[in-house]
Amino acid sequence: MKSRRAALRVVTVALPLVALALLAACGRSGPGRAAAAAPPVPVQVARALRADVPRLLESIGNVQALRSVTIKSQVDGIIARVNLKEGADVEAGDLLVTLDRRPFENSLRVARADLANARAQADQAQADLDRYQRLNQQAAISKEEFAQFQTRADTTRAAVQAREAALASAELQLGYTEIRAPFAGRAGQMLLHEGALVKANDANTSIVTINQLAPIAVAYTVPENSLGLIRAALAEHRAAVTVAERASGLVRTDGRLGFVDNAVDPTTGTITLKAQFDNADHALWPGQFVHVTTEVEIDRGVIVVPTTAVQTSQNGSTLYVVKADQTVELRQVKVVRTDGDRTLLAAGVADGETVVTDGQLRLLPGVKVEFATLDGAAAALPAAPAAAKGGE
Repeated sequence: MKSRRAALRVVTVALPLVALALLAACGRSGPGRAAAAAPPVPVQVARALRADVPRLLESIGNVQALRSVTIKSQVDGIIARVNLKEGADVEAGDLLVTLDRRPFENSLRVARADLANARAQADQAQADLDRYQRLNQQAAISKEEFAQFQTRADTTRAAVQAREAALASAELQLGYTEIRAPFAGRAGQMLLHEGALVKANDANTSIVTINQLAPIAVAYTVPENSLGLIRAALAEHRAAVTVAERASGLVRTDGRLGFVDNAVDPTTGTITLKAQFDNADHALWPGQFVHVTTEVEIDRGVIVVPTTAVQTSQNGSTLYVVKADQTVELRQVKVVRTDGDRTLLAAGVADGETVVTDGQLRLLPGVKVEFATLDGAAAALPAAPAAAKGGE
C-alpha cells in the first residue's frame, strides 16, 4: 500500500511538470519560429549589372537602288549593234547600243549644205547693203530701195542662224544613235536586240534597265512616335543603321541615315526613312528584304535586369533582391524602359546585386531562398561578368 501511494504522489507531481513543459514548447513554436523552420523557397536569380544600353528601333526594310534608269531611244531607228552583255556591270559613259547611223549622217550632210547656202546668200546680201549704203549717203537711190537691201541682209542673217540651229540638231540626232550608260551600275535583261526597230521615247518598250548597286539604299518605316528620336539623332550625326539578312547571315553595320520623309503616313502612322550603304561587294541587292536596326540613343550607366524580375503592383514596379543571408527583400524600382528580355532601371537596385527572376509567387519579404535551375536542381549564384562591371 505504501508503494502504491508513493507512486501516486510521483504521478501527481509529474503531471504539472509535463504540462508546464508542453506549454513552454508551444510558446517557442509560434508563427515566427515556424517560418524560420520552413524550407528555403527555390527561385531562379540573376545579377543586376550597370551598362550603357543603345536605344534601337527595329524594322523590316527593302533594298533599293539609289539610281535606276530605263534605257530608251531618243530617236527612231534600227538597232545596228548591241555592245552590252545583259547582267553585266557598266561604267558611266559605256556604249550600250548603236543605232543605224546612215539616215542621220545624210540628214547632217543636208544641214551642212543648207548652212553653206544660207551663208553665201547672207554674204551677198551684206555686200549689196554695203554698196548701196554709199549710194544712200550720196542720195543716189530712194529710201525705199535702200530699205529693201537692208531687209534682205537682215533676212539672210536670220536664215544663217536657222541653218546653224538645224545643223546642231542634226549633229545631236546623230549623237543619239550611240546610247551610253548614264552612270555606273548593273544592267538587267536585254529586251531588244540587233535589227529591232525602236521609236523615240516609246512608253511601251525599253532596251534595258540599269540599277546602281554601290552605294545602295535601304528604305524602311518606323512609328511616328519615334520621329523625335530620329530627328535628334540626325542632328547629332549619331543615327547608325545596321541591316541583316537572316537566311544568309548577311550583316552590314555601315549604314548612314540620310532621308526622312516629309510627312507621316496617316493610314499607318509610320514615317519612311532611307539609309545608305557603301555595298562595294554588291552583297545587298535591289528588291531584297532585310531586318533593319537603327540606333538613335544610348542610355548610359543604367542598371540592367531581366524583364521577368520586374513586377507591377499598385505601388509601381517592384522586384525581389536576395540579401547576403539568402533572404529576400522587396524593393521599389524606377524603370527607364523595357528592351526585349531586359529592363533598364534608374533606381532601386545596385550594380552586382542578385534579383529573383522566377518563383516570386511564393515569396514574402524575409523568406529564405535557394537558387534553382529550370528543372528544379540546385544552382549556384551566377557570377558577374567582368566586362559588365565596367559599365559598358
